[in-house]
Amino acid sequence: MRTQINIKYLDHPDIQEADDILRTCVHCGFCNATCPTYQELGDERDGPRGRIYLLKQMLETGDVSEKSQLHLDRCLTCRSCETTCPSGVKYGRLAEIGRDIMEEQLSRPADQRLKRWLIRKVLPYPHRFGFLLRLGQLFRAFLPRDLKAQVPVKQVTRPRPSQQHARQMLVLEGCAQPSATPNTNNAAARVLDKLGISLIAAPEAGCCGAVSYHMPAHEEGLTFMRRNIDAWWPYIEAGAEAIVISASGCGSMVKEYGEKLKHDDAYAAKAKRISALTRDLSEILIKEDLENLGVKQTHRKTAVHCPCSLQHAQQLGGHVEQILQRAGIELSKTQNGHLCCGSAGTYSLLQPTLSQQLLTNKINDLTIDNPDQIVTANIGCQLHLGGHASVPVKHWIELLDPSPTKLS
Repeated sequence: MRTQINIKYLDHPDIQEADDILRTCVHCGFCNATCPTYQELGDERDGPRGRIYLLKQMLETGDVSEKSQLHLDRCLTCRSCETTCPSGVKYGRLAEIGRDIMEEQLSRPADQRLKRWLIRKVLPYPHRFGFLLRLGQLFRAFLPRDLKAQVPVKQVTRPRPSQQHARQMLVLEGCAQPSATPNTNNAAARVLDKLGISLIAAPEAGCCGAVSYHMPAHEEGLTFMRRNIDAWWPYIEAGAEAIVISASGCGSMVKEYGEKLKHDDAYAAKAKRISALTRDLSEILIKEDLENLGVKQTHRKTAVHCPCSLQHAQQLGGHVEQILQRAGIELSKTQNGHLCCGSAGTYSLLQPTLSQQLLTNKINDLTIDNPDQIVTANIGCQLHLGGHASVPVKHWIELLDPSPTKLS
């Protein structure tokens, strides 16, 4: 694809990268075949190829319209197109750069700005989010059905192991997970304890930065990233083996810290090291001997949902299935595993109608074999699916936990 970037963007620090990505696209259209929004809407502008043309037009003319913004907003950034693309187009990165420029040029209506500001000021802060969640759980029985479905039932927490092993790994607690599904990391700690690994949480670490960065409030997101690096660095210097992340959406972001902070002289080297040490929980378990976990055989058919952030961003599709099969868990059949469930970070809040359509499709795809339960690898997908599925939805690590989770 030939390009001629407008002079007004030539000083942008990422414009050369955006230009290089544009030039790799051969506009074959294979990406549309695996794009959830194109499959749902059938509009070329709601597929990767069309969005690439919209971004190219913006970067060449210097102009952007509300129409273009709408079609970019509808993009889930699931990156299924990247897995399909024969030319290796880094669409997700191009969309990040384009959205950042678009946000600077085109002011949103006041109601949209307020909604996005509220999300950024609540969701990344565990105490703020936790307080509102507890209120919702307290009055859950009295909420309208649609709102009730968005409030997860409170989990009864179980303690983490107290013993310390020679092998130690850091764990990201995240922002929504400590309040909404606290037993995910608790279960991970208990499972890894059985394998001779201790999980350590750095108290000052928090949101991975994805919420802000993808809104796109890039500088705010980078601030969260720097805070995490500062919180983790003493543990890394002390010999922490890895940074384990049980939420695949957060994991895909932390693995990109090195890329996101490459222009920051003070943090570039540390960020690159952080990314190199980051592991999805499945990457740890797949290399370990699982025979000593004592997993109980229940004959409960389990449907595995592989989040986009795990299969497309981290390229770890199939890891969870392998681990569960090795543990003797019966897996049920599913279909269209490459398509997004509609959660996609804050997408379910910003594009609720389209998100619900994708959710209905995904639940149908996961339940074609009448499973007894569904497991996933990301907090957002777990809550999104759990609010509407007719069977329990869990994090997959809970199936390997010798002390199973209970709900209050």
